[in-house]
Amino acid sequence: MSIGQCVDYRFEMEGDKSMEIPDLSTRPRPITPKIFKKCKSATFTLDGTAYTIVANPPDRAKDDSSVGAKNGQLSRAGSLTVLRRTNSKSKLPSTSSSRTSSIAESDSYASVDLGTDKLPPIDTPEASHVCSIRLRNILRRIQNGEVSKEDLHKNLEYAASVLESVYIDETRRLTDEDDELSEVEPDAVPTEVRDWLALTFTRSMSNVRRRGLEKPKFRSVAHAIRAGIMVDRIYRRLSSSATLHIPPAVLQLLKGMDDWSFDVFSLNSAADGHSLKYVGYELLQKYDLVTKYKINSSMLDSFLLQLEVGYSKYKNPYHNLVHGADVAQTVHYILSQSKLAHWLTDLEVFATIIAALIHDYEHTGTTNNFHIQTGSEFAVLYNDKAVLENHHICASFRIMRSEEANILNHLSREEYREFRALVIEMVMATDMSFHFQQLKNMKNLLGMPENIDKQKALSLVLHCADISHPAKDWNLHRRWTSQLLEEFFKQGDREQELGLAISPLCDREKTLVAESQIGFIDFIVDPSFAVMTEMLEKILTPLQKAARSEDAISEEVFDKTDKSKYILSTPWSDCLADNKNKWKVQAAKDAEERKQKEAEELSKETSNTNNNTTKPIAPPGGPTPAVSCSAGKGGN
Repeated sequence: MSIGQCVDYRFEMEGDKSMEIPDLSTRPRPITPKIFKKCKSATFTLDGTAYTIVANPPDRAKDDSSVGAKNGQLSRAGSLTVLRRTNSKSKLPSTSSSRTSSIAESDSYASVDLGTDKLPPIDTPEASHVCSIRLRNILRRIQNGEVSKEDLHKNLEYAASVLESVYIDETRRLTDEDDELSEVEPDAVPTEVRDWLALTFTRSMSNVRRRGLEKPKFRSVAHAIRAGIMVDRIYRRLSSSATLHIPPAVLQLLKGMDDWSFDVFSLNSAADGHSLKYVGYELLQKYDLVTKYKINSSMLDSFLLQLEVGYSKYKNPYHNLVHGADVAQTVHYILSQSKLAHWLTDLEVFATIIAALIHDYEHTGTTNNFHIQTGSEFAVLYNDKAVLENHHICASFRIMRSEEANILNHLSREEYREFRALVIEMVMATDMSFHFQQLKNMKNLLGMPENIDKQKALSLVLHCADISHPAKDWNLHRRWTSQLLEEFFKQGDREQELGLAISPLCDREKTLVAESQIGFIDFIVDPSFAVMTEMLEKILTPLQKAARSEDAISEEVFDKTDKSKYILSTPWSDCLADNKNKWKVQAAKDAEERKQKEAEELSKETSNTNNNTTKPIAPPGGPTPAVSCSAGKGGN
């Protein structure tokens, strides 16, 4: 074995020093392990064949007939140049040698710099390979926090253009070949997933095809989709980290977003009072809505922050940003765990998430009836009809129309109309005065063979999420109950000051907390969830039958389950029963305490009455002198 020379390498020594390896060909030296531990990229010759050993990435090996002799210094934190194995015995045509040399230069540029001006044209065979090297380079730099937003934007634009070109070429070819991937309908997976899916197998196929070797391909749709999902997930994580910094403690808590009894209070504490912002951002990312609707990150950040300001405007104990975050997470649970999202379009999912986030925006902490009774400005403006709900919608859309928070600016006119109509329908259905009519209408629909209207179905989902705290774990439910009653009591105090009749549950001296919650569960929450459960089963059972042979599309949103039959998980049932029993125990204790208190008060009143009957009553003119009493008696 003879030693060649190290080229385009980074030679790392102790103390983080960089140096070049001298030309060893003029001074033969035995090979020692120490040299290869120090050298990140080296070239050596074995039996007339030159090989290049590269440290990063470890899995790339590519033919190259011209290993250049660039010995330029790299920065200490820079990436290594990717060189490929060279066979000195092979004789390639000069055109091939020239093209391979050009590829090597592009590889060097892709792995060292972040510029795009020297990258190959997007429709050339080398573009996809160079793009992959560039993205790996960006991935390493992102982990070290070294990528600027401008560089990331330019490179992602280049990558997207390359993938579009590759995707078009490959889909045309696949339609003429026996490959199961061509059977996947265009709407079966998001566009971004399809694009990245094409890259994961077409890159190697195109290169190998040109070399005349055997063409690898996926044998099943499931494998192809899963591979695409993995790349899609990595891409979205990189995009998220580049646009919004999420504290580690918040990131850890957000992993529980798929749990029914998600602790939004802990999240709000870890997020320093910004739970709505992080929940909203996480949901829009989880359903890939930021990418699909090209939502500008700064506009999204402004929109979510303005929502938080509006939710905090009146400093409500209950109807605040934490409640908004909790309802949005609950809606997500129902959409994902029941797989209702399979039934919806992307736009409908988008509208549902936004409706949940804004549904109590700028809530005043008082009821609609209070506004009507006091003749507030809102009551006058909305003609005493769904006063608060109308305001939530109106004020929220004002935000979304502003330049700095217009997250809907890439919707078409038709999409905007559909989005707005669905949001209005859903938020208006959170008016409790519509509760019984809403349940009645849905029960009528369940008894008919026709399909259920999507607006009505999603309206019921949001309504159930809005009143869901009695269906969560006891610790969460008890805390929500305490905060809600405090808000009611504050309204009762105001009503008392205004000389109005105190509304039900708003009298802090007379409200029976345990009994009120038992009634709320029995007559409002439990029936609502029962109807929603029946609705979900009717909607999703046919879909489940049709999808028995299909794989799950998004492993990040939907769980893998047995597709032979539809199984709806209803964790709320156990929580409702458990919480109701605990309130019954509490109600018995409260009743006993009230009974003892009433007995003590009755005893005090009886004692005071006895004392008053035995005590002499003085005449109006003052106490009677003793002599007069004696004279009177004696006179008789």
